[in-house]
Amino acid sequence: MSHNINSLKQQFLEYIEIEKGRAVKTVENYDHYLTRFIEQSKIKQASDISETVIREFRLWLNRQVTGNNRATGDTLKKKTQNYYMIAIRAFLKYLAKCNIKTLSPEYIELAKTGDRSLDLISAHELRLLMDAPKGDDLKSLRDRAILELLFSTGLRVSELCSLTRDIDIRADEFSIRGKGDKVRIVFISENAKKILKKYLDKRTDAEDALFIKMDGKENKGKDSGLTRRSIERIVKQCAVQAGISKKVTPHVIRHCFATDLLSNGADLRSVQMLLGHANISTTQIYTHITDNELKRVHQKFHGKKNQG
Repeated sequence: MSHNINSLKQQFLEYIEIEKGRAVKTVENYDHYLTRFIEQSKIKQASDISETVIREFRLWLNRQVTGNNRATGDTLKKKTQNYYMIAIRAFLKYLAKCNIKTLSPEYIELAKTGDRSLDLISAHELRLLMDAPKGDDLKSLRDRAILELLFSTGLRVSELCSLTRDIDIRADEFSIRGKGDKVRIVFISENAKKILKKYLDKRTDAEDALFIKMDGKENKGKDSGLTRRSIERIVKQCAVQAGISKKVTPHVIRHCFATDLLSNGADLRSVQMLLGHANISTTQIYTHITDNELKRVHQKFHGKKNQG
């Protein structure tokens, strides 16, 4: 095995795609972060990676300015900086696995970040969004089915894109292969089943994809199934139709799915499994906005002595 850093990087990328089952987009991101690290640090061999090299790269990252105007642009967010460090740490773990002498991955620490904020819409806005596609034409039925299925299942947009007409809408559930090639069960609400049936009954094509393109321009030279961007665009258009000024994406609907479950009494572990989160700490971001019990305690006990 060559110890040339670019050869090792390529071997690592092939390893995480083939052996670890990482998504192509994840592999592309790791390639971007590692390439930037290698070029900026001017390292040639694995043994060149040292504590000094990492420290200098972190300083360089921390001073990078985003935006077109360098005089007023913000520096790179800590969360984005951490993406680089996560990629470097994974690379170092691979090198250690291959018994290649380099810096220990344990040296890589992530920058502290504030609590993750969530983009949410209210229950009223969610209902307006669901009702935005009007009519019984195929496109309206498709868009309504997309929205209902996203909220019913909490699917990631990439998972929604992977669905085919093989899905049994008579059942209340189906399995989906998500991140890390892990399979989980998701459940379909009665509303979602009803609109999916209307949508599929109206289709006359023989395409395999569950959600297909209907714009001649989109279809030109491409597969018939909707892409991630197409679904994001549909959700955005529906939000505009509904008069919602906030940014609404498929992931916002996934947030609504989780907070709806928790606010109605679901336990965190069950929501973790339904979302397909590998770590429950990822699911815990939702507890900050769904703790109705604390709200009731505050309302019941706060400021009672001052009332008279």
